Amino acid sequence: MQKILIVEDDPKIANLLQAYIKDYGYSVVTVQAFDRVLEEFRAHNPDLVLLDINLPSFDGYYWCRQIRLESVCPVIFISARTGEMDQVMALENGGDDFITKPFHAQVVVAKIRSHLRRAYGEYAAKGQERKMTLKGLTFYPERLELLYGTRKVTLSAKEAGIIEHLMDRFPRVSGREDLLETLWDDQTYVDENTLNVNMTRVRKKFSDLGLDDMVETVRGAGYRLNDIWEEDLES
Repeated sequence: MQKILIVEDDPKIANLLQAYIKDYGYSVVTVQAFDRVLEEFRAHNPDLVLLDINLPSFDGYYWCRQIRLESVCPVIFISARTGEMDQVMALENGGDDFITKPFHAQVVVAKIRSHLRRAYGEYAAKGQERKMTLKGLTFYPERLELLYGTRKVTLSAKEAGIIEHLMDRFPRVSGREDLLETLWDDQTYVDENTLNVNMTRVRKKFSDLGLDDMVETVRGAGYRLNDIWEEDLES
């Protein structure tokens, strides 16, 4: 039985979600100690997390970042915030989806089913672990790890998606719109700076591996892995 962890400080909403989701055959746990969300996540090891933004102690963005350091399980934000930037922030901080309050319980369950299928079910990747290699770089998409020589960095889900796209397209240019379509299902929720912010983080991860100037900006087109890097590795 798949397990859902609810992180919601409004008892009425938490109880409503718990009762409804249980009716569909899932195991459901609600967080009680909102200053120890990560500890409860580790203890219960859920298959999916429903996460509010406005929480005591630390907000949902913070807890999503902490979860992403350890897991790639689906995280769906549920919040009364309706602004586009709130939804951008949820995605940038590692969330997979966003549901606004008030919500229809059927929509919540439908989204839970969809993300569980993608992560573990009929739409999930099957067989051997995927590995991408490119002239000294080794990338493990499922581990969210990038290696170069003896160095290794851990990636966020968005950083991993960008790097996979860049490596797959190399030496061609990855267009901005192509990257947005790859990383976010609905571009309505993405402002002009969202991709720039994530690309800056990707560049920082390459720098941590000793690969400065790894990502080249192609004006008016998009991004690609730098041709200079290719020459350096061959020399």
